[in-house]
Amino acid sequence: MFKIKIFISIVTFSLLLIITSIIKNQTRELEKKINNLNKIIFLKEIDFNETQLDYTYLTSPLIIENKIKRLDVIEYIPMEYSKIFISMNSFLNLQNKLVNKTNQNEKKKKK
Repeated sequence: MFKIKIFISIVTFSLLLIITSIIKNQTRELEKKINNLNKIIFLKEIDFNETQLDYTYLTSPLIIENKIKRLDVIEYIPMEYSKIFISMNSFLNLQNKLVNKTNQNEKKKKK
């Protein structure tokens, strides 16, 4: 009788320890996922707020009018199509070409 009670107590205690460990690990995994999602949400909110600010600033009629007035005072020179770049890579490629040409010209001058 006494041994059966001890055995049942030990088995119950062991089961509770195992179940607690499993639940704790699952909770930890969920917390990690929640933290990662919160970081992503935070970054998206920052990006969204910056985008809203840019849109508000760029589409404000007062700002556009001020830019037009300022351009009237300063000599306005339209930009050539060749100076408009689609991406940063195209700009960097052109810069590299120009640097290479200047380096070649300098080498020729030295000779």
